[in-house]
Amino acid sequence: MATNPHVIGRRPPSAGVRLSLSDPTVRGVVYQVVMIGLVAALGYWLVRNTMHNLEVRKIASGFGFLSREAGLPIGDTPFLDYTPEDSYLTALVVGVLNTARVAVAGVILATVLGTFIGIARLSKNWLLARCAHLYVEVMRNIPLLLQLIFWWVVLQSLPGVRQAIDFGFSIFLSNRGIKYPVPIWQPGYGVVLGAFAVGCVVAWGVARWARLRQEATGQQFPSFWAGLGAMLGLPLLAFLAIGAPAELSRPALRGFNFVGGGTLTPEFAALLIGLVTYTAAFIAEIVRSGILAVPQGQWEAAGSLGLPRSRVLKLVVLPQALRVIVPPMTSQYLNITKNSSLAVAIGYPDLVSIANTTMNQTGQAIEGVAIIMAVYLTISLSISAFMNWYNRRIALVER
Repeated sequence: MATNPHVIGRRPPSAGVRLSLSDPTVRGVVYQVVMIGLVAALGYWLVRNTMHNLEVRKIASGFGFLSREAGLPIGDTPFLDYTPEDSYLTALVVGVLNTARVAVAGVILATVLGTFIGIARLSKNWLLARCAHLYVEVMRNIPLLLQLIFWWVVLQSLPGVRQAIDFGFSIFLSNRGIKYPVPIWQPGYGVVLGAFAVGCVVAWGVARWARLRQEATGQQFPSFWAGLGAMLGLPLLAFLAIGAPAELSRPALRGFNFVGGGTLTPEFAALLIGLVTYTAAFIAEIVRSGILAVPQGQWEAAGSLGLPRSRVLKLVVLPQALRVIVPPMTSQYLNITKNSSLAVAIGYPDLVSIANTTMNQTGQAIEGVAIIMAVYLTISLSISAFMNWYNRRIALVER
């Protein structure tokens, strides 16, 4: 039978693309297009309905109100010299700074306290382990709002200003908070801050060099102490070089209150204590589970080298446990930031409190809520980005 040489090796004709819902690819594209259309239609309806209601009620929209005079008295402004004559924008910036102040301090203190309690739960000391267990069970089963109110009432029950507890060194404790001396800014302090920044860079460089050196030679270098010496020594040398100008603003009782110095208000203290003690209970369980996730053989192998238990925990177990600890720890850091919005219940002027007052005075509810959402979203995404970067850094790399 003769064969046509032009037919041999020729591919069969293509069937073409069939536009049928029985095709999974086509069906998936159609479903996504429909879903995008529905979301876009819903968004358009919401925006149109909102603008119509604002127009009917003759409510102005936009963020022009931010430039108007606020007239808000804010009692806790440690970072800005705020007065009620400033704009709403300045008042909201004060709220953002106060929120960030609580969040940063809360993350650091809750991490330290939670790590200690988590390790204490695994202690061979029966009393210490039981006390840590009791702390965790009590703190995480009492609502946070109730804890904030409790600490606020406790701090409000302290002696009055005239009967303030004097700790010496111009430090006083009363129901108005803690008063303490603060340095007065001098022109040469900018050089000191610059030296501190240089010290931080040097500390980072030393730590990186020490790690690479240990990986190459196995020899350890006290990078922590060297970095700490750079961070403290360089600013100290700069301070001495500019003549060591030091002047303190000390609190002094004048009439019915203290004048001068710095203030740690009862509202801030109650919020910080409540957030730290509450979140530390959850962090303790995360730390405990991370340590238990490390195989027991790691303890035994390190112990066979003659290392004490504390060194085994620091050098062998915790570095491995971090890979289990860091992901859920991120959620707790986000919770500290978001739970700080409960400050409105005890009168601390955070972002939510100031924004609520702003909305009540201006009627710009949509814009105010949008600002709150944008700020919390930015802070939360920043924390998540940093923790994800750190998690990738400590993750095991397959070679």
